[in-house]
Formats: sequence, structure tokens, C-alpha cells
Amino acid sequence: MTSPAVDPSPSTPTTAEPAPVPTALPGAAPAKPARRIGGAVWAALAIVYVVWGSTYLGIRIVVDTVPPFLASGSRFVAAAVLLAAIVAWRHGPAALRVDRRRLGSAALVGLLLILGGNGLVNLAETDIPSGLAALLVAAVPVWVVLLRTVAGERPGLGGYGGVLLGVAGLAVLTLPGLSGEVGIGGVLFVLLAALLWSLGTVSSARLPMPANPFTASVYEMLAGGLAGIAVGLLRGEHHGFDPGSVSTASWAALGYLVVFGSLIAFTAYAWLLQSAPVSLAATYAYVNPVVAVLLGALILDEALTWPIVLGGAIVVAAVCLIVSTERRR
Repeated sequence: MTSPAVDPSPSTPTTAEPAPVPTALPGAAPAKPARRIGGAVWAALAIVYVVWGSTYLGIRIVVDTVPPFLASGSRFVAAAVLLAAIVAWRHGPAALRVDRRRLGSAALVGLLLILGGNGLVNLAETDIPSGLAALLVAAVPVWVVLLRTVAGERPGLGGYGGVLLGVAGLAVLTLPGLSGEVGIGGVLFVLLAALLWSLGTVSSARLPMPANPFTASVYEMLAGGLAGIAVGLLRGEHHGFDPGSVSTASWAALGYLVVFGSLIAFTAYAWLLQSAPVSLAATYAYVNPVVAVLLGALILDEALTWPIVLGGAIVVAAVCLIVSTERRR
């Protein structure tokens, strides 16, 4: 859920090439000198592009028989425990130690990305098709550019041009909700999820995060996952819920989301936020919908209506513009 310009991220042992930021938010880390975008960044982008595109299908299958916030929360708590075990095994338990300030930053980012971004998408997919949800997430780069502009950055004409294309595509994609073909509530939940995810994306590059991006992922997923479970319990999702009634398909999809969607792809995204321009990391929001729409149509027989086809074509054009602009910066 997931944009165009630059990243004042804290240094990490595994980072590659953060780009400079003209103006940072108060209290942000000092800007880093620009470096070339390397192969590791593009490999991580490929994982996020493809794997996260498939998670919209996984979410739709899970929420058929599992309540949305309980599903999202349990998914990320499980992934956090697995990733913590891997980090402790590879680097020792000391690698998981962080000071209170960085722990608080990671928890805040986790609440924005996971509770707000992912949790609301889970809720929305109980009401709208997975492909449409993924396409609506294309609003992420719009919010990111606006947030960066407020912070004093200037994404450039190419970045703003990409945003305009994204807005045009978003306008087309909201037509099914406005016409009553799908639930407008689901559409609005996804738009709110995109805003919260964008805020988390920008914040992660400006707050004092744990130096190890995998350690940061552990605490982000743990905070967001526990909060998701808490929200699910407050909503009463546990009332009448019988784990024995969960379908085999939902269990399989939940396992896929834990391992591939959370453990692998979310960790790759967290690494990207500390290793690449925020704008470049967020461009996955334009590619995921293509994967999600195709999978939704092939596996769930979701309709390929003209707003989905036209809106999808527009946002793909937008990502091409943004990426090409970012590579020249």
C-alpha cells in the first residue's frame, strides 16, 4: 500500500542507497548523500511487487471464514514470532534489543502500516472484490507526495505528473462504489487504509528506527498484529467464531500470508524503506493491482469491468512515470 522522491532514513548495517532530502520534519535524522540504486533494491522491489499483489487474493479467501481484524492480527503476530526467532538464530538475541525511543517508533509505524493499512483492507475485502481493493490502494503515492510536500520536499514535475495520473485512475476506480455495484463502505475503508499506510511509509523514513531493518520489522509486526487482535476483540469478532468452521482454503491462505505476505514481503518492504527512496518503495502500489486483478479474475472469477481495466491501465502508466523520474534524481 504503497511514491516518489527521497528518504532521510537512519543508517543501517545492511542499507544501500538512501537519497537526500531538501527539508526534513523536526527531529528527523540528518539527510544522507545520494547513492546509486543497486540490484538488491530492485530485487526487493520485485518481491514486494509480485508477492504483495497475490496477498489481496489471499486476504479475500481468508476473510470468507475468518473475521478480518482477528485474521490480520494473528497473521502478523505469527510472522513477528517467526522473524524474531530467525534474527536471534542468525545474529544472537542481542540483535533484538533496542532502546525505548526506537521501540516506540517501530510500534507507531506498525500501528499505521498494519493495524490501519492492512487491517482496514481486510475489513474492506469482506465487502468488495480483491482486485478493486488492490487498485484503490493506488491512492498511496498520492498521499505520500502530499505528505512529503508538507514536509518541504519537492518531488518534481515527473512525480506530480505521476500523481495526477494516479488520481485520474483512482477516480475511474471509484465508479463501481458510487454506482452501487460494490459497497461504498469498502471503498472508503481502502482509501483510509491507503492514507494511514502512506503516513506510516513516510514516518518510517524520518523516525529513529532500529538500525537492523529486520529487527524493526519484528516490532512493527508485533505491535500492529497485537493491536489488530485487540480491535477484533473490541468489535466482538470472537463472538460466534468457531475455528473449526474455518475452511481449508482459508487456513492455507492464512499460512501463505504469514510466510510470504508478512515474513518475506513485509520484511523486504521494511528493508526498502531504509535502503531506497520512499517514493520508489511506494511504487509497488501501482504494480500490485495488476497482479491482484489477474489473480482475482482467474481464481475467484471476479469481473473485469471497464472501470477496473481502464483505471488499471492509467495507474500502470503512472508508475512508469514515477519510477523513470526517480531514477534520474
